[in-house]
Amino acid sequence: MTRKTSLVTGKTNLEHLYTFKKFPVFIGCTDSPRSKDIRADMIFDICRDTGFIQLRKLLNPDLVYSSYHSEAVGGIWAQHHDQFCNFVRKFNPRTVIEIGGSNGYIAQKLTSIVSKSHVTMVEPNPAFPGNKRIKVIKAFFDDKFKLQENFDTMIHSHVWEHLYDPVAALSHMRDFLPVGAKLTFSIPNLRLWLKNKFPNTLNFEHTVYLTEEIADFLLSRHQFKILEKSYFQEHSIFYAAQKIKNPPRLAKLPNRYFENKREYLEFVKYYQDMVNNFNQKIASFPGPVYLFGAHIFSQMFVELDLKEKYITAILDDSQAKLGKRLYGSSLKVSNPQIISGQDKVAVILRAGAYTESVRSRLLAINPHTTIL
Repeated sequence: MTRKTSLVTGKTNLEHLYTFKKFPVFIGCTDSPRSKDIRADMIFDICRDTGFIQLRKLLNPDLVYSSYHSEAVGGIWAQHHDQFCNFVRKFNPRTVIEIGGSNGYIAQKLTSIVSKSHVTMVEPNPAFPGNKRIKVIKAFFDDKFKLQENFDTMIHSHVWEHLYDPVAALSHMRDFLPVGAKLTFSIPNLRLWLKNKFPNTLNFEHTVYLTEEIADFLLSRHQFKILEKSYFQEHSIFYAAQKIKNPPRLAKLPNRYFENKREYLEFVKYYQDMVNNFNQKIASFPGPVYLFGAHIFSQMFVELDLKEKYITAILDDSQAKLGKRLYGSSLKVSNPQIISGQDKVAVILRAGAYTESVRSRLLAINPHTTIL
């Protein structure tokens, strides 16, 4: 599928922004040989009328999500989920439908802090069987999905930015909910992620630059009134909106074309320069060098020509990834404890919003670690 028009305006006023040639299609790890890896050009366009950035060519989801790769093992995700559930609780949810849900953490947390609440979790690959108050439906929430029940609250967390047509998805959410129902959700704060040059801002999974301004505009265009917003660190934005009978005043959408174009191209150059700098440092480092994170962070470095021959392994906390190979590279995954007791050891660490928490854990394992 190729996007030929802006998802926000519906117009063809798009301009090529940047292409990552032959990028790995899957973010995660594999047991398969490197010869089996599939690559595709990752092409981004920008809308001249709004500055909205979107991936041009969408891949088959079976390739992009070929395996479960994100276990949300870090402490920051537990904090995020807990704070999000406390945010949702303020709006008195009783009959809740959750889009996504994965391992059921949010559904379990919400039902534990909101008495008499019940959750229906709609998830294509559930890693949680459900219980008396949580019903799990193995399905995609798309325009074909129907239920006879009525819900007073819909929730989703870090789902909207993954959807290939987030505008059509919001239309379906609106049509699914009765007037007066709440839509509460969390999205990554992508504007800050790009400003902070987080490498996981846009990729084959995050195919749209769904900023706060874009979210506000789309909600107002789809009969949702924003009740409250809350910010979780520089990581996420929590929204509470309500479907109303008459559409609210359309939110203003400033044109961020020049600003977004400049910031994205600066982001690319930043990582190109960083990789060149890393290559100089690791070639002469007197000890093993590791790369942290078997995820998009490390894939970005490898694709920008980080010299793999100088990297001993990739460090990652996920037990499911240990011993596997980072897709698109030759690098295998080890537990971070491997750096314990080493006098001369370096770790390349750029993990977006998780960098500081990871840095603290690595230095706790080995205070002599050089963080690059």
